[in-house]
Amino acid sequence: MKKLGLQTLIEVAIFAALALVLDLLPSLRIGPSISISFAMVPIFIIAFRRGFLAAIISGFLWGLLQIAIGEAWILTPLQAFIEYFVAFACVGFAGLFINPIKNNLRSKNMGKAIVWIIIATFVGGFARYFWHFLAGIVFFSEYAIEAGQAPVIYSLIMNGISYISSAIACSIVLALVLSKGSRLVTSVSTENRSKRAA
Repeated sequence: MKKLGLQTLIEVAIFAALALVLDLLPSLRIGPSISISFAMVPIFIIAFRRGFLAAIISGFLWGLLQIAIGEAWILTPLQAFIEYFVAFACVGFAGLFINPIKNNLRSKNMGKAIVWIIIATFVGGFARYFWHFLAGIVFFSEYAIEAGQAPVIYSLIMNGISYISSAIACSIVLALVLSKGSRLVTSVSTENRSKRAA
């Protein structure tokens, strides 16, 4: 496993804190269990800036901060681990697309860059909400029963709507921000590029 430099670790912490701040702002609520949030945007930016590992750590820290300040909704230790550590860390899967995003932003090919940004955002969002979906089935089945639905269907609807709407919202914000300020992502080199070339 590659080591992350001090500057990268500082950025990881800063972007995790920014995600927490955005998460504390009021989000658009469609119902009691469905919300549209831009809080994943900082984790996506660190993913496109520094890659997979940095984004996984930043997402993990974001989940830890949620618990530390008392914003987490905890039923059991396992549910907290799945929904706040695993799920939030999995947003970092967007970092798997760092190279096509950076390469297209550097070459000013904005159309392709935006397509890759959207793909990465939906992959990172899916990786997160997959765990919320599983936790919904296992830990929140009583809400499904109250609504007269099977837990799988209820969790799929609630988490699916949140995932799709948040991914669309984050994609729009990221496309607007990075089409005008691509240096936010391209101003640093990818730390794992030299190791891949070796």
